[in-house]
Amino acid sequence: SSGINAEYGVYIMADDAAKRKRTFKKYTYRGIDLDKLLDMSSAELTQLVHSRARRRFTRGLKRKPMALIKKLRKAKRECIEGEKPEAVRTHLRNMIVTPEMVGSIVGIYNGKTFNQVEVKAEMIGHKMGEYSITNK
Repeated sequence: SSGINAEYGVYIMADDAAKRKRTFKKYTYRGIDLDKLLDMSSAELTQLVHSRARRRFTRGLKRKPMALIKKLRKAKRECIEGEKPEAVRTHLRNMIVTPEMVGSIVGIYNGKTFNQVEVKAEMIGHKMGEYSITNK
């Protein structure tokens, strides 16, 4: 009877390999997936983020943060489909990452050099300076 169990075990392992085809967890920000976040208005997004970011957004995006967002849009528009966009360099370490920025490449200044960071969905709501370390 031990031979049957050994064969049975082989069948189970083959089934497991077929089932586990590397599924990725779909990213959600506070229970809302990325596609819906991109469709949201800025007022709706403001209600989702933490209080410090909410205060920043309600007081309005000033000239420099708006210029950065416009440059990121332009870089995404001009890149070839399926490739990464051109890096946009910035000193705005206090800029809060929005869903619109996801997929862009930003060169964030750390006081000496620009560290290139690819903006991912997990970064939404965080400040850009968190991803460009300033000390050794």
